[in-house]
Amino acid sequence: MFSGSIPALATPFKDGQVDEDAYRKFIDWQIESGSSALVPCGTTGESATLDNDEHHRVIGICAEQAAGRVKVIAGAGSNDTQTALWHMKEAQIAGADALLLVAPYYNRPSQAGLLAHFSYLAERTDLPIVLYNVPGRTVTDILPDTVIELHRRFPDRIIALKDASGDLSRVVTQRMGAGPDFCQLSGDDPLVLAGYALGQVGCISVTANVAPKLCADFHAAAASGDYATARGLNERLYPLHKAMFADASPAPAKYALSRMFDWFSPEVRLPIVQCSDAAKAAVDAAMEIAGIG
Repeated sequence: MFSGSIPALATPFKDGQVDEDAYRKFIDWQIESGSSALVPCGTTGESATLDNDEHHRVIGICAEQAAGRVKVIAGAGSNDTQTALWHMKEAQIAGADALLLVAPYYNRPSQAGLLAHFSYLAERTDLPIVLYNVPGRTVTDILPDTVIELHRRFPDRIIALKDASGDLSRVVTQRMGAGPDFCQLSGDDPLVLAGYALGQVGCISVTANVAPKLCADFHAAAASGDYATARGLNERLYPLHKAMFADASPAPAKYALSRMFDWFSPEVRLPIVQCSDAAKAAVDAAMEIAGIG
C-alpha cells in the first residue's frame, strides 16, 4: 500500500502556536515535489509536545490539504492503550487514510504486552496500521516474531512496519515470516539503499522534509533497480541525513526549512531548542552538497 519517499512532516510553529498557513504551504510543496504519502504527528512533527487538540487538528489540516492527492498516515500512538485508541478514532474522523502506531514508550511492556496492545487497537479500527519500531526512543523493541505474529493475526489491518531499529537483518526475517506483501518501510534515512536490496519498499523520512524531490528521485531509482543512479543520489543526500541529527530533531530540519522558505519558522518547543551554531554549520554544508537551499 505504501512505498517511496514519505516525509514525517515537521509541524511549523509561530509564536508558540501551530502555523496553519505554513503547514498548508508545506504540504502542497511536499506533494508537488513527489512525496508519495505524508505522516503528520510523527516524531519529527513534535507530537510529544502537541496538546491533544493540536494533535488532532494537525492531522485534520494535513488530510484536508492533501485532499486525496496522496495518502495520509496519521501518528496516533501512545504509551497508554486507551489514549492511542482515542487518537486513532480522532484521526479517522479527521480523514486519515492509515495509522502510525509507535511502540508504547516508558512503560517497557513485554512482547506479550505489545501483542495485547496492538491486537486491542487493531480490533477497534477500520484503518490500516503501520507499526513503528524505534527502540532508541521508546526503549521498547517490537521484535520480529511479534511483528510476524501481529500480521498473521490481522493480515488486512496490520499491513506495514516502519523500522528504525537499525538492524537490517530483520528485514529478511520479517519478509520470510510475514511474506513479501507485508510492507516494510525504513525509519533510518542512511540505511534505505541497503534496505531496498533486502526487501524494504520506502522510508518514512526526516530528510524528505528538506529535500523531497531528491528523496523521491532516489526512491524511484532504487525501486526500479537502477542502483547506479540511486547510489549517486544517496551520496548527495547522505551528509544531509547525518546533519538532520546534528542536534536534537527536528531542530536541524526546521533550521534548513527556514533557510529555504521565509514562511517556515525554525521555532521548536521545549525541551527541544533551536540548533547550535555547530549544527547549523553541518546543515549548511550538507545543503550545499545536496544542491538545495
